Amino acid sequence: MDVLYFAWVRERIGLPRERVETDARTVMDLVTQLRAREERYAMAFSDLTALRVAVDQQLTDFDASIEQAREVAFFPPMTGG
Repeated sequence: MDVLYFAWVRERIGLPRERVETDARTVMDLVTQLRAREERYAMAFSDLTALRVAVDQQLTDFDASIEQAREVAFFPPMTGG
């Protein structure tokens, strides 16, 4: 699946997107696997309250299933203005 990173998440990880082979069943499972990769991932995912997630371009929660997903995106909360 494609994993996309936006704004400061992209800056901390150092990539805008990557292809990830995973057996994760939920977004949280994926986050756990990513955190274990390297320190930069652990830092990017250290405070999940500062992150939002979309699965196949639909906003969702970290307990959402990704078993049939093609894309997961992580980004900071959106603000108006």
